[in-house]
Amino acid sequence: MYTQRGSRYAKMTERLEQRYCVKFCQKLGDSQVETIRKIQRVFGDDGMGITQIKEWYSRFKVCRTSVESDTRSGRPSTSRNDELIDQVRTLVMQDRRVTIRQLAEVVGISTGSVHSILTDNLALRRVSAKFVLKLIQTFLAKHNIPVLR
Repeated sequence: MYTQRGSRYAKMTERLEQRYCVKFCQKLGDSQVETIRKIQRVFGDDGMGITQIKEWYSRFKVCRTSVESDTRSGRPSTSRNDELIDQVRTLVMQDRRVTIRQLAEVVGISTGSVHSILTDNLALRRVSAKFVLKLIQTFLAKHNIPVLR
């Protein structure tokens, strides 16, 4: 079974928050050492590493304004477009017990791509070898639909 999770999104959001903090400290005129101490004090073990803090500090010092990572070159993903993501979502909503292999055969993409769509795009994770969408549970609760157990 798969359920929704938000850890990847939360980590990305936290990284952006930390970059904003580094940018703020740099604009205030704090040194790299002071900025590192502040980030470590506020975020603790979840804070960026010293090297990353120094790198972002230097980027902001030379007039960089964006906290987003630079785009990387590489092969574009052809098996993870909106149409395929919607198709996988629909299939999972129709049958929560569908397997990754079955989804791959129906959609016509690799099992790895299906797995990436499920975990990255649809924020699902495996629980007891079945799929369960958090959206279904929320929908049922929102509309007061009784669930038979």
